[in-house]
Amino acid sequence: MEKMEKYVGRTLDDRYELLEIIGSGGMAVVYRAMDHLLKRMVAVKILREDLFANEEIRSRFQTESRAVAMLSHPNIVAVYDVSRSQDTEYIVMELLDGETLKQDLRQRGALSWEEALDFSEQIASALSHAHSKGLVHRDIKPQNLILLPDGTIKVADFGIADLKSEDHDESGVAIGSVHYISPEQARGLVVDERSDIYSLGVVMYEMLSGELPFDNEDEMKIPLMHLSTIPKPLSEYGRDIPEEMARITMKAMEPDREKRYQTAEDLLEDLENFRESTQQPLNAPQPAAPAKPIPGNVEPIGSNGELSREKYRRRARRARTVSLLSGFFGVMLFMLLVGVFLWDYWLGDIFSVAQRIDIPDFVGNNYESIINSSNYSRFNFVCVFQITPDAPEGEIIAQKPEANKSYMLTDDGIDVELTISTGIVMYEIPNFVNYDYMESSVQLEKMGYKVEKVFENNEEVPAGNVISISPSPGEKLPAGSTVYLVVSNGPEVKTVVMPNLVGKTRWAAADQLEAMNLNLMPIIYVSSDDYAEGLVISQTVDAGLEVEVHTKVYLTVSTGPENKDENGTVPIS
Repeated sequence: MEKMEKYVGRTLDDRYELLEIIGSGGMAVVYRAMDHLLKRMVAVKILREDLFANEEIRSRFQTESRAVAMLSHPNIVAVYDVSRSQDTEYIVMELLDGETLKQDLRQRGALSWEEALDFSEQIASALSHAHSKGLVHRDIKPQNLILLPDGTIKVADFGIADLKSEDHDESGVAIGSVHYISPEQARGLVVDERSDIYSLGVVMYEMLSGELPFDNEDEMKIPLMHLSTIPKPLSEYGRDIPEEMARITMKAMEPDREKRYQTAEDLLEDLENFRESTQQPLNAPQPAAPAKPIPGNVEPIGSNGELSREKYRRRARRARTVSLLSGFFGVMLFMLLVGVFLWDYWLGDIFSVAQRIDIPDFVGNNYESIINSSNYSRFNFVCVFQITPDAPEGEIIAQKPEANKSYMLTDDGIDVELTISTGIVMYEIPNFVNYDYMESSVQLEKMGYKVEKVFENNEEVPAGNVISISPSPGEKLPAGSTVYLVVSNGPEVKTVVMPNLVGKTRWAAADQLEAMNLNLMPIIYVSSDDYAEGLVISQTVDAGLEVEVHTKVYLTVSTGPENKDENGTVPIS
């Protein structure tokens, strides 16, 4: 970072004045800058100086430039310019006044489902546009989602995006942040648009619950959790999360990408349909039709509009009788309902003998034979997968509650959690030959491997790149094993001591330089009264200095004195 401070105050292409550093990442540093041509503030993203010499990384940065330049969407950070100036590669982007979604989540915790729905629609729309251009982001996470004050979400940082038209994926490199990485990325497989959908699903889960679906103090274990662990259901967070919103989220996070949403457009369509369903107006209740008079049951009314006294008394007696009967039956109905309620929720348990059941011992069995057996239909099984090299794949290695404990059987059944072994998880070693060793090490460690490095000189592989991998690329190795990288230090630097060539003939000097692998440059000829014709007068590299082989050496050789004798020869003293 200190090296990149020197760019502050510098103006690129006589247009973009770099004012201050506002962010940095693995490949680049971002500056706040003034565009003096259009008189506006912009963000300038410059490739880190220590990476500029690496041709592979520079190529990736150029790929990013081409990729983001193709995109034009209200929910994607706009790119204004892509250029190269002297020893820098840079991109000019819109300068956003906002915070990351991650910062917002840390401050507020879980969002309302309405906010989560709104943000999810915006991100899905942005991904749909990017995917239509053949671009997969591969690092969707809240840190790369910018939240503006007006509620707009912008997708940023296509630093590790990959064009489908290029074959970078064939290396099997698993790129992506560990908490949001898709299962296929964790396996080092070829990724496509569905990996972005999975990562968005994780973001949706975090927005709705306020927690990550997979987390561990040992970050190396988190990619394996994406492969083998079932996240806590959103319904268990005690928040008002609609079932349909939870269903959409879990489908986006489906580990099997064939069962996941196949396109961001499909995901967006479900989100929009859910929004429309929540905005349907309620059907207004229809007014009751006026009661029609019953013929033959009309009381005769006097001319002054009043009932006769006798008829009034008969009606009053009848009304009292009806009221007494209605009250009696009402009280009886109320007592009956109270009795049913007490029986269902209290008395039934007192006067009936509850059925109890002992929990069987499931440990050691294959989990499929247990959960698919009709003998255990009274149990609600929850499966938790765990990498256990000592137990075969699919074997139950633990259970909660423990075996032989007695539980009351209810209509809802009994919940039992089964821990199941995944056996030994095997990954295919990616081909990192000629890749930067630091980046290769990070990706291998994300896959769960330990990495050992050995450095040696190499004439063909640039310094810092991988010469070879053991086990070889394509071989399968269990997670937790050690992968060995042989890393190039570049060509071996050889040195020699510069000889004293002054006074020797130019032929002898040339032979000696050639024998020592020093490069003789074109000779400079001057007249000299002190040296005979053909002798070396001076050399550009001082005698006795230790220099690298192939150092360039210039010699000055005498043509003899300007005044020659009458025969035209140079007198040699």
